[in-house]
Amino acid sequence: MKIALAHFRVGETDGVSLEIEKWKQVLKQMGHEVLLLAGSEGQVRAHVIAELHYKYPMNEKFVYNAYDNMMDYDSEKEFVDDVIACADIMERKIVDFIATESIDLLITHNLFSLGWSLPAGIAFTNALKVTGIPCMALHHNFYWQRERYLNPTCPTVTEWLNTLFPPDLPNVTHVVTNRLYHDELMQHRKLNAAIIPNVFDFNAKLWERDDFNASLRSDIGVNEDDIVILQATRVTERKAIELGIDTVAGLQAQLASLKQRNTTLYNGKTLSDRNRLVYVLAGMPESSYEYTEKLRIKAETLGIDIRFINPLIDQSRSYAKGQKRYSLWDAYVIADFVTFPSVIEGWGNQLLEAVFAQKPILIYEYPVYQKDIKEFRFDIVSLGNTHQIEANGLASVKSKNVKAAATKMAQLLTDEDAYTQMVQHNFKIGNMNFSYESLHLLLEPLLEEVTR
Repeated sequence: MKIALAHFRVGETDGVSLEIEKWKQVLKQMGHEVLLLAGSEGQVRAHVIAELHYKYPMNEKFVYNAYDNMMDYDSEKEFVDDVIACADIMERKIVDFIATESIDLLITHNLFSLGWSLPAGIAFTNALKVTGIPCMALHHNFYWQRERYLNPTCPTVTEWLNTLFPPDLPNVTHVVTNRLYHDELMQHRKLNAAIIPNVFDFNAKLWERDDFNASLRSDIGVNEDDIVILQATRVTERKAIELGIDTVAGLQAQLASLKQRNTTLYNGKTLSDRNRLVYVLAGMPESSYEYTEKLRIKAETLGIDIRFINPLIDQSRSYAKGQKRYSLWDAYVIADFVTFPSVIEGWGNQLLEAVFAQKPILIYEYPVYQKDIKEFRFDIVSLGNTHQIEANGLASVKSKNVKAAATKMAQLLTDEDAYTQMVQHNFKIGNMNFSYESLHLLLEPLLEEVTR
């Protein structure tokens, strides 16, 4: 079959782009021809529809007027007409793409999920009605899970959300990443969905130090003896990176006392004053300016050396104006430990990335982890599963949880056997349950059903 994978963007380091690349590779291994349709193509080749771009200026205007304040229009009708006009343009381009490329199956990722682009929801729904093409609509999140979408500024937006996100069409098969979302979709829309979790290519070449990434530490001002704690997700509020900062601060205190005892690190180096602790944030910055500043201030207050290195990170390696651009995977190579304190996740790419990279991982046990992943018995350092939002808008967990997690991290970093046993145990579980082979087995019968 000729299959098109569609999203706002592809070829970048956000979780959905990374998951699309995995689906693309598995579908190709299954013998299908795969094309990408998006608003931008990043570091891969795609058919680009400009209006579909995640940050398309007109759409950002629609989002603000739909969910924050109807300030750019004199009436609801004027707003609706503007959205429909944009959707009509997009629909024509989608229908033309499907016809020109002779697409047999369309697989959308999150386009029918959040309500971020109202024109996209309208356009893809209408295109599916016009063409009758089979569609698998994969939902990594839903609009009702995000506070921003819960109080639209006018009734029409409410109607669109309730009918298009996602749509109930005979040629659309819905797919979610976890059991919680399966139940929510049934509860909210009376729609059934197949469940396909995130996966990773556990047969890929292991990420290792080489001539290209050997310079990454120096390029970000980190010494060879420094201990690097990595946060590889996008920098955005639901990732709760402040919990990582709290724990890294606790770890720093633990290591300070261990330095007095000439303790040996897991990698054979002696722990001393040469070993700075550096918290590296490699993901795309997609938060509000206020949130990023709160992270900076919190880290500074707690004495944490925090580095935002995304300007040097891309989906794959390249050179730009004489400067190396490293892959996200290179960031894992220089890391000693990974933090993943998200309070909301559709599944959790960074968990599998850390497992494949054979790095120990700190996790806040977000709902999907509790419901779908914990039963696989990954060996993790846990911050628990209960948090609160403080007056400054940042998340926090009980101080005893932070202290226990920091203590466990320090123990692992100074015990080669425990460190190795943990990461090898996790790799084995990941390989057995979340490999490309697992995705192949789940997709094969679903594709037959969808295209029957």
